Amino acid sequence: MLKHITSISLILIACFSLSLASKEISTNTEPAFELIVLGDTGGTRDGNLSAFLLRALADNKYIGLDAGTLLNGIEKSLENNAFDDLDIDTTQKTIPRINILHNHIAAYMISHGHLDHVSGLLIASPDDNSKPIYALPSVNKTISNSYFNWQGWANFSDRGTLPHLNKYKMVDLPLQQTIKIPNTSLNVKTFSLSHPVESSAFVIENDKDIMIYFGDTGPDELEKENKLTQVWQYLAKQVQHKNLRGIVIEVSFPDDRDDKLLYGHLTPKWLTKELTHFSSLLDDPSLLQKTKVIISHVKSSTLKDVNPREIIKKELQQHNSLGLNFIMAKQGNKILL
Repeated sequence: MLKHITSISLILIACFSLSLASKEISTNTEPAFELIVLGDTGGTRDGNLSAFLLRALADNKYIGLDAGTLLNGIEKSLENNAFDDLDIDTTQKTIPRINILHNHIAAYMISHGHLDHVSGLLIASPDDNSKPIYALPSVNKTISNSYFNWQGWANFSDRGTLPHLNKYKMVDLPLQQTIKIPNTSLNVKTFSLSHPVESSAFVIENDKDIMIYFGDTGPDELEKENKLTQVWQYLAKQVQHKNLRGIVIEVSFPDDRDDKLLYGHLTPKWLTKELTHFSSLLDDPSLLQKTKVIISHVKSSTLKDVNPREIIKKELQQHNSLGLNFIMAKQGNKILL
């Protein structure tokens, strides 16, 4: 009898230990991605416009998420030691920012064709090396027709106005299909977003880890296209069996901006409504608690003593009933996800 009780006790202890081990795995907070902020503003701040670098921590190459600022952002990031954990080839004869540009950016993913999301790529193109540009067909068409046309800029791409310099291979992304990004361990699935021109959201996955980058977007309630709802529905299914590591999304204006003057952008109030909708689709809304939400594309104010970043940061916290971890993107900073 004693042996029988002892056996049962051992089984219970083993099951309890296994349960704890499973819990430790499911709540693992070790980072999976590294995000470098090359540019954090939208609109008029030349030298600091929307652009990020993202890599899986096991990779030594990033993908560029938009490229409003490129070389200036790399320089600022080098000054902030943001690349210290990257295995950089120090035998290269090129200066550090060109070394990063040539050897550690595998591809660009452009959300839409507005200048504050592509100007850094255009300016850097003479010094860049060959790599692909991934975008929705409408976005690649804008880049070809408006910039790589030998009028706005020399045609460094492989399509459009002749002659083609063929430095960049333009790759059209299909909607909501998973695409492998060569020379990285990352996959991407692209969604269309509402903006004055078609914009994009990139869902980036690496095994069981997932994050999402939003280009410029207006809220569904104003845009009347339900494009964000499609993204939230997909993410709600994915987070049932994958780790949502972070959300990079724009908040261009404080809450006092008139809805008629948003022009396809978000405020803290509208972002809160969208994230609340996302939360409502989850079987377990607590999964969103402490999720890192990186805020980008804040527009500068033309008024004295007005700091939109601080206002937006305060308003986001006032609305934060979901327990999210809001992080204001800052040029040159590294964020682990």
